[in-house]
Amino acid sequence: MEKTKYDNIPKEKFAFASVRDFAHDKKLSTKPRSYMRDAFSRFCKNKGAIAGAIVIILLLLFAIFVPFFTQYTVSYTDSYYVRTLPKSKLFSGTSFWDGCSRQTNVGRQTFTYYYAMGQETGHYAVKNQEYTVEGEGANATYSYRLDSYHSTGMIYINTMSAEMYQAIQTYQRETNRQVIYPNVNPEDRPQAMDAQNNANYYYETTGTSRTQIVYDENGNVIPVYWYDVRENIDDGYDSLRIEGDDGFVGEDGNTYYYVYARRMSGGTYECRVNYYEYYIFYHSYWLNDGITEPYFLFGTTNTGQDILTCLASGARFSFLFSVSVAVVNLLVGAIYGAIEGYYGGKVDLIMERFSDILSAVPSMIVITLLKLHMGASSQAIVLFIAFFLTGWIGMASTTRMQFYRYKNQEYVLAARTLGAKDRRLIFKHIFPNAIGTLITSCALVIPSMIYSETNLSYLGIINLSSGNLTSVGTLIAAGQRFLSTAPHIALFPSLFLALMMLSFNLFGNGLRDAFNPSLRGAE
Repeated sequence: MEKTKYDNIPKEKFAFASVRDFAHDKKLSTKPRSYMRDAFSRFCKNKGAIAGAIVIILLLLFAIFVPFFTQYTVSYTDSYYVRTLPKSKLFSGTSFWDGCSRQTNVGRQTFTYYYAMGQETGHYAVKNQEYTVEGEGANATYSYRLDSYHSTGMIYINTMSAEMYQAIQTYQRETNRQVIYPNVNPEDRPQAMDAQNNANYYYETTGTSRTQIVYDENGNVIPVYWYDVRENIDDGYDSLRIEGDDGFVGEDGNTYYYVYARRMSGGTYECRVNYYEYYIFYHSYWLNDGITEPYFLFGTTNTGQDILTCLASGARFSFLFSVSVAVVNLLVGAIYGAIEGYYGGKVDLIMERFSDILSAVPSMIVITLLKLHMGASSQAIVLFIAFFLTGWIGMASTTRMQFYRYKNQEYVLAARTLGAKDRRLIFKHIFPNAIGTLITSCALVIPSMIYSETNLSYLGIINLSSGNLTSVGTLIAAGQRFLSTAPHIALFPSLFLALMMLSFNLFGNGLRDAFNPSLRGAE
């Protein structure tokens, strides 16, 4: 190779150099980044994990705050508002989520039964009294939307106290809302056994085995309200109805008054009330328990419980229970596995055989034995102990594997050479390197615990429905029998469980990829 010639380089191209011009090692210009911050940065790049985290946060906020803002409690039940459909005030003017169900090809008898409710009270069981009819005469069929909040209509209350009767009168005058309606004489009520106590028949009927509505010449029902002269009525009237207050003159020239209450034995009254208005009076005026009106965003169960409240309370219990079990299992399993993996040898052999024996016992047997010996204890405590007895074994195995992986690394040997004690080596040098895998495992244990708890309560092995406690699995089990008639009972709990499981899986996979990049894409 020919040597480079410097003879032709001009002098002005040369310059004196100083010591500073020579290259030396320089201080890093970038800022230091911690392991956790680096893991968080990798996590944020995973869009699926971010979406899962957002959904989990929303479900958690739902479980925490909804029970505080709803007007109902888990122990609330109502025997008339059972399997009531979901209703949202935002959609009240539409045919979606309005508390109504579509009824098609309904006969005249059934249609008139519901339509007459709205004619009497103004609370339309047939939504807005709108319907379509096909055919004529006896072959006519009707289609309409049936309001599940007003389809109960009227009820008889035959144990009303005099105090409540007077309170209703006061409430009616103060609010201008009618609760009590004219009664029907027992002699004029339907003769069929299944309809004798049906207060919605305020009109003439016939039939002893099956109730048939009697129509006038115009095709309308014929009211049979109970009325009598004033001398025969013992403080059994007083209503917002004008004809009830002032009476009306009959064909014979006498003044008659409607009977609004019938005195029963024991000093109680039998009254015919509109249940929707009575519900509002009873809760907001009589009990004053914070319930202002019958309004169920997610509908009600077959026992009349508010699904929204039960679902939020069940979700809160599931989150608290699973997180508690996961934390305890993490602590116990991490300590147990750290001792196994660090000391090894005979210590590891003995401890591993003990965990093998426990893991070989089926969880169902553990739960059954605990229920037999702790029958008087809370079912939640039984479930916690059952999950804890074997739940920490997986965490201990993961920790043990990580300790075997890191305990012979050079930095650990260097620290031991410098005189570091076992406790410092375990918690300062080895355990921090295993924390990523443990966090990932813990995040995946939480949905597993929720799913197991839901399965056990769904199958009825664990009964968590007591007082103000319920479970998502209990709600799903309650709705299973009514999938064809009231699918909303099981729909919302099932949707919650599906969203939660999917979100936790996405979230757990994101944590795995963030804390263990080498496992990215592994299942």
